[in-house]
Amino acid sequence: MTAAKTYDVRTHGCQMNVHDSERLAGLLETAGYVDLASVPAPDRPEVADVVVFNTCAVRENADNKLYGNLGQLRPAKQRNPDLQIAVGGCMAQKDRETIVQRAPWVDVVFGTHNIGSLPALLDRARHNRRAEVEILESLETFPSTLPTRRDSAFSGWVSISVGCNNTCTFCIVPSLRGTEQDRRPGEVLAEVEALVAQGVVEVTLLGQNVNTYGVEFGDRLAFGKLLRACGEIEGLERVRFTSPHPAAFTDDVIEAMAETPNVMPSLHMPLQSGSDRVLKAMRRSYRSERFLGILDRVRAAIPDAAVTTDLIVGFPGETEEDFAETLRVVEASRFSSAFTFQYSVRPGTPAATMEHQVPKAVVQERFDRLVALQEELSWAGNRAVEGREVEVLVAPGEGRKDGETARMSGRARDNRLVHLAVPDGAERPRPGDLVTVGVTYGAPHHLVADSGVRGGVYSVRRTPGGDAWEALRGAPVPGKPAVALGMPSVGRPEPVTAPSCAS
Repeated sequence: MTAAKTYDVRTHGCQMNVHDSERLAGLLETAGYVDLASVPAPDRPEVADVVVFNTCAVRENADNKLYGNLGQLRPAKQRNPDLQIAVGGCMAQKDRETIVQRAPWVDVVFGTHNIGSLPALLDRARHNRRAEVEILESLETFPSTLPTRRDSAFSGWVSISVGCNNTCTFCIVPSLRGTEQDRRPGEVLAEVEALVAQGVVEVTLLGQNVNTYGVEFGDRLAFGKLLRACGEIEGLERVRFTSPHPAAFTDDVIEAMAETPNVMPSLHMPLQSGSDRVLKAMRRSYRSERFLGILDRVRAAIPDAAVTTDLIVGFPGETEEDFAETLRVVEASRFSSAFTFQYSVRPGTPAATMEHQVPKAVVQERFDRLVALQEELSWAGNRAVEGREVEVLVAPGEGRKDGETARMSGRARDNRLVHLAVPDGAERPRPGDLVTVGVTYGAPHHLVADSGVRGGVYSVRRTPGGDAWEALRGAPVPGKPAVALGMPSVGRPEPVTAPSCAS
């Protein structure tokens, strides 16, 4: 019997890419490939038969990372000409044939709009003995209609839209993923309900600008309604979403978050810069005071909300005064954490050709100051949680030192990372279960909850998510579900022209 061919999907970039990679894995499994990680270690080849890179194009080092990884695979390709290498995602959509020119040993290049074509492209490349490059300019099929192999038994991503209608001068994503396309609410809710039926207790709604959901079918309040509808789904413990845009963030969404118990008190709100002058140059259609006003209203309605953000340092033309404004707004915002980036030129964006590019040394110095400030704020915010009880959704792999400390890890409702101690003789939670513990120490990047071993609160609530994880302990990749078919369209069918009876 011939062994099945193996695959290895390697993901770079945002949550949209992570979710797309689940679809790619589902497609490959459906086509007869098996996950390299499912092969017993003694029999596992060093390199899979098919290696897929799902790429990002947002940051400058994305190019270097991709071509560096491709270079590392070249000797394996030389040893085994039947090895197939595929490159997809935003970098593929942007660079197209350039990838094959720079790395001729690549077999397939596919874009963000046709991930469903991967198995056929691999077959075609194998048959024709040449590289196959297929890039579509618009979405071929909504990703959620494709088979998927989720990474988690108890947590799932749900795309509600793809694409972006904004024109931020630093961002190349709209030209790579296209304009916004929204799913119908019934389709989204049907997928969420299907996930819950499989044991999922936490879903994250995904969109490039998740809160502009509804723009395509003309309902500007659609996102808040969707959050409330998720609150009606029995068994769904936690709802998250990422990422909203401040310009489109409306009070009805704040009200929906506050009034829907399973919508979590965590909010990722990208600031990018605190300088109004820089925000204008970025074409970010809000200003710092509007941003701070949103946070004030969020915290008034949801006092325990934790807010995270994205920040760019060194945008072209940024002065020391502009940077001082960023420090001011960051301090006033009291973010629990921040993803902080040094501006990098992305060819094809308006910012790439702007005058007054900031010298690297200046960018680095400002970056260091901003990171130091945010570290102080994060630590102060976490120290403020000491003594409080938190509910933790336990997850595998969150804590790198759990083996050494004998702790387990997971996320609190506000998405803070929590490392918790399990008392001797107490019930040990499974990934997917919920544990209530008291926070004993707030570190800069996580919380420690040793209350259970100090005579304090420790209680475990077993969930269908924990049941789902336990049922998969003996799976080829422990805890990882098998392939699920994609969601078909729901709602009113498309009109069909009746056949003519004329002879």
